[in-house]
Amino acid sequence: MTTPPDIPTPPIDARKESLIEYPSQFPIKVMGAKADGFVHAITQIAERFDPAFDASTIELRNSKAGNYLGVTITVTATSREQLDELYRTLSSHPMVKVVL
Repeated sequence: MTTPPDIPTPPIDARKESLIEYPSQFPIKVMGAKADGFVHAITQIAERFDPAFDASTIELRNSKAGNYLGVTITVTATSREQLDELYRTLSSHPMVKVVL
Protein backbone atom coordinates (compact mmCIF):
# COMPACT_ATOMS: atom_id res chain seq x y z
CA MET A 1 0.00 0.00 0.00
CA THR A 2 1.39 3.38 -0.94
CA THR A 3 0.79 6.62 0.85
CA PRO A 4 -0.73 9.50 -1.12
CA PRO A 5 1.62 12.33 -2.02
CA ASP A 6 1.58 15.34 0.27
CA ILE A 7 -0.82 17.91 -1.08
CA PRO A 8 -0.03 21.42 0.11
CA THR A 9 -2.81 23.10 2.02
CA PRO A 10 -3.84 26.41 0.46
CA PRO A 11 -3.45 29.43 2.73
CA ILE A 12 -6.56 30.46 4.63
CA ASP A 13 -8.05 33.74 3.49
CA ALA A 14 -9.61 35.32 6.60
CA ARG A 15 -12.00 37.34 4.43
CA LYS A 16 -13.52 34.11 3.08
CA GLU A 17 -13.61 32.44 6.52
CA SER A 18 -15.72 35.18 8.10
CA LEU A 19 -19.50 35.00 8.09
CA ILE A 20 -19.61 38.79 8.29
CA GLU A 21 -19.38 40.92 5.18
CA TYR A 22 -17.37 44.09 5.75
CA PRO A 23 -18.28 46.85 6.13
CA SER A 24 -21.55 46.14 7.92
CA GLN A 25 -23.67 47.40 10.79
CA PHE A 26 -22.84 45.20 13.78
CA PRO A 27 -24.79 45.30 17.07
CA ILE A 28 -22.94 44.63 20.32
CA LYS A 29 -24.66 44.25 23.69
CA VAL A 30 -22.73 45.44 26.73
CA MET A 31 -23.97 44.82 30.27
CA GLY A 32 -22.82 46.41 33.48
CA ALA A 33 -23.98 47.78 36.79
CA LYS A 34 -26.42 50.65 36.43
CA ALA A 35 -24.10 53.50 37.38
CA ASP A 36 -23.43 57.10 36.42
CA GLY A 37 -21.06 57.30 33.47
CA PHE A 38 -21.61 53.74 32.20
CA VAL A 39 -23.37 54.71 28.96
CA HIS A 40 -20.91 57.57 28.38
CA ALA A 41 -17.93 55.19 28.78
CA ILE A 42 -19.40 52.71 26.29
CA THR A 43 -20.17 55.54 23.85
CA GLN A 44 -16.57 56.80 24.01
CA ILE A 45 -15.21 53.33 23.26
CA ALA A 46 -17.62 52.91 20.33
CA GLU A 47 -16.56 56.27 18.89
CA ARG A 48 -12.89 55.30 19.17
CA PHE A 49 -13.46 52.25 16.96
CA ASP A 50 -16.10 53.78 14.67
CA PRO A 51 -15.62 57.52 14.08
CA ALA A 52 -19.06 57.67 12.40
CA PHE A 53 -20.79 56.04 15.40
CA ASP A 54 -24.25 57.54 15.96
CA ALA A 55 -24.99 57.71 19.69
CA SER A 56 -28.68 58.26 18.96
CA THR A 57 -28.90 54.58 17.94
CA ILE A 58 -27.96 53.31 21.43
CA GLU A 59 -30.58 51.06 22.98
CA LEU A 60 -30.90 50.73 26.77
CA ARG A 61 -32.57 48.00 28.77
CA ASN A 62 -32.73 47.77 32.57
CA SER A 63 -32.46 44.41 34.31
CA LYS A 64 -35.54 43.05 36.05
CA ALA A 65 -34.37 44.29 39.47
CA GLY A 66 -32.97 47.51 38.00
CA ASN A 67 -29.41 46.91 39.22
CA TYR A 68 -27.90 46.32 35.78
CA LEU A 69 -28.15 48.04 32.43
CA GLY A 70 -27.88 46.50 28.98
CA VAL A 71 -26.51 48.86 26.35
CA THR A 72 -26.73 47.88 22.69
CA ILE A 73 -24.40 49.78 20.38
CA THR A 74 -24.35 49.33 16.62
CA VAL A 75 -20.98 50.01 15.03
CA THR A 76 -19.81 49.90 11.44
CA ALA A 77 -17.60 46.83 11.39
CA THR A 78 -14.75 47.15 8.93
CA SER A 79 -12.65 44.08 9.81
CA ARG A 80 -12.35 41.09 12.11
CA GLU A 81 -9.37 42.77 13.77
CA GLN A 82 -11.43 45.88 14.54
CA LEU A 83 -14.22 43.80 16.13
CA ASP A 84 -11.77 41.68 18.13
CA GLU A 85 -10.06 44.76 19.53
CA LEU A 86 -13.41 46.43 20.27
CA TYR A 87 -14.55 43.34 22.21
CA ARG A 88 -11.24 43.24 24.13
CA THR A 89 -11.48 46.94 24.99
CA LEU A 90 -15.09 46.70 26.13
CA SER A 91 -14.48 43.50 28.13
CA SER A 92 -11.52 45.00 29.96
CA HIS A 93 -13.40 48.15 31.04
CA PRO A 94 -13.95 48.08 34.82
CA MET A 95 -17.66 49.00 34.53
CA VAL A 96 -18.44 46.20 32.06
CA LYS A 97 -19.64 42.78 33.25
CA VAL A 98 -20.51 41.05 29.94
CA VAL A 99 -20.08 41.74 26.22
CA LEU A 100 -22.19 39.83 23.68
